[in-house]
Amino acid sequence: MRKVLLPSLIILATSLLVIRIFYLQIVDDTLKLESENNAIKKKYEYPERGYIYDRKGKLLVANQASYDIMVIPREVKNTDTLEFCQLLNITKEDFIKKIEKAKIYSPRLPSVFLSQLNKSEFAAFQEKIRKYEGFYFQKRSLRDYEVNFGANIFGFITQVNEKLVAKNPYYNSGDLIGRQGVEESYEDLLRGIKGIKYIQKDKYNREIGSYKDGKYDTIAVQGEDINLTIDAELQKYGEELMINKRGGIVAIEPRTGEILALVTAPSYDPGILVGRQRSKNYTRLYRDSIAKPLYDRGLLAEYPPGSPFKILTGLVGLQEGVVNENSTYSCYGGFSYGRGRFQKCHCKIFGSVKLHNGIFRSCNAYFSNVYLQTIGKYAKPAYAVDVWSNHIKSFGLGQFMGYDLPTGKKGNVPNSKTYKKVYPNGGWRGTTIISNAIGQGEVLMTPIQLANMMATVANEGYYYTPHIIKKIEGHKIDKKFTTKHVTTIDKKYYKPMISGLFDVYNQGTAFGLRVEGIDICGKTGTAENFAKINGIRTKLEDHSIFVAFAPKDNPKIAIAILVENGGYGAAIAGPIASLMIEKYLRQKITRVDLEKRILATSLQSRYAKLGGLSEAIKLQLRISDSLLQKKKIIPSVKVKIDSTKENKKAI
Repeated sequence: MRKVLLPSLIILATSLLVIRIFYLQIVDDTLKLESENNAIKKKYEYPERGYIYDRKGKLLVANQASYDIMVIPREVKNTDTLEFCQLLNITKEDFIKKIEKAKIYSPRLPSVFLSQLNKSEFAAFQEKIRKYEGFYFQKRSLRDYEVNFGANIFGFITQVNEKLVAKNPYYNSGDLIGRQGVEESYEDLLRGIKGIKYIQKDKYNREIGSYKDGKYDTIAVQGEDINLTIDAELQKYGEELMINKRGGIVAIEPRTGEILALVTAPSYDPGILVGRQRSKNYTRLYRDSIAKPLYDRGLLAEYPPGSPFKILTGLVGLQEGVVNENSTYSCYGGFSYGRGRFQKCHCKIFGSVKLHNGIFRSCNAYFSNVYLQTIGKYAKPAYAVDVWSNHIKSFGLGQFMGYDLPTGKKGNVPNSKTYKKVYPNGGWRGTTIISNAIGQGEVLMTPIQLANMMATVANEGYYYTPHIIKKIEGHKIDKKFTTKHVTTIDKKYYKPMISGLFDVYNQGTAFGLRVEGIDICGKTGTAENFAKINGIRTKLEDHSIFVAFAPKDNPKIAIAILVENGGYGAAIAGPIASLMIEKYLRQKITRVDLEKRILATSLQSRYAKLGGLSEAIKLQLRISDSLLQKKKIIPSVKVKIDSTKENKKAI
């Protein structure tokens, strides 16, 4: 048996190998497409990218025709460079540089010589392209933005780099890819599938027709259309309100986690990153290290949350049982702790404070006492601060939130490890870290985390991961966006907190920001702001913060606004919150007084102290001369703006 088995295995293996070789060489000749590369030319047909719509079906991003001039370096012969350069409006130096770059990539493979020509730029060259051996054109589609806002949401399209080409076989040199925003997050769906045509060439390298009569050709498949959760009108309005300011606005629908608006300021018109001027415009934006228009403050900027964090301080205190809604503390202009230490308070209560008036008056003394009671509940401060930290993290804080945008920051929620590093010899206690109580200390949050916190409070203890995709035809939304996250705080404790937040508008720090007929719950915030100027730590104007949701019953919008150097919470951030809420719920504005004031407010004089006007501000053509004059509003600081045609759409 053994004598038969071994020869049988050898015969079987040999037979299978022969059959496979026969199949590959005779039956299936797809490998010839690679092995006969010199005799077969690949021509790619690029599909249109998928369209992008808002939550109501409004078209935001479409496509427009574009042309790339391609070159195969070894086939370039007898080129009249003077005429060639004049047709494409480039210098001879540019021509030489581009040819050399193409040679480095590959002398025999095509690469992009000049990209993203529009119809008018391409027309003159098209008539004479046959004169220039080694050159041909590749038709593509570029983005055509139907709106001049939302740049941080969309992202932009750019050419792939060599590293990605080497890593991902789908892409070739000169291919386009989405970067930042939804263009990057949903690249695989939006890009579609390239078509390929195989062209047979003769021994003189001339094209003689389709290889195998087009047997292996494939057609391009257009990218998938997507609907975003964004409300286009709300997004546009938010960007208008943030003109001449820096900061972010994030609005979320509490019951779904859908992002209604994601504003960063300053921003820019997405249209300036399309066409031949894209690289030049991008460089200007990238090099603006002062205003950072490419920096999405709504997702990336980490700030001390200030007084809105008192909401969580109170909820943790209630859950831990160290206070109830009737617990009383005294406030006489501040809170004394330690040896001669005093934390100021501007609530102006001067007497007994409970949870309700502590919230709507924003009393530092009340919440500092609650925090000390929470930490003091346990024998060891290290254990106590971990208990507190875990409660806070259950709101999605101190960690990446998992939303469907490619950028973000974790913020910071300190725990015992944090303080063991700071105080390796121990000795720290509740009074040492008392600033955490009022959202200063080591606590950091991004605007989207603040908005999600308010959505969680509005839902009385749960949230859905914030996301920006609403619908993809033929595809299901990722399950993680429909998964409920429940906090460690019992539902019963949210009622008294919401009652206090409601009276922020009725009796408290946002009394002047009420909108008749809309029950808004909110919280003002002011975060201290320091910066190094000439090497010296300098106190600057505080950041203005406001969080809110509305209506009080069955909330439809939760929102967070942060305005850098904006002063106290009710000064700038608060009015923006009221206006955004009314705009979303009613599609109109009745608080015209607030609108005029905010549109006319410029903080450029404050920002100038940090280094003068930035490149982004010099590009702002969509501000005072159009919007403000249209509304007959005079801006408080007039900004000189560059009116060159090249940047006419830049914000």
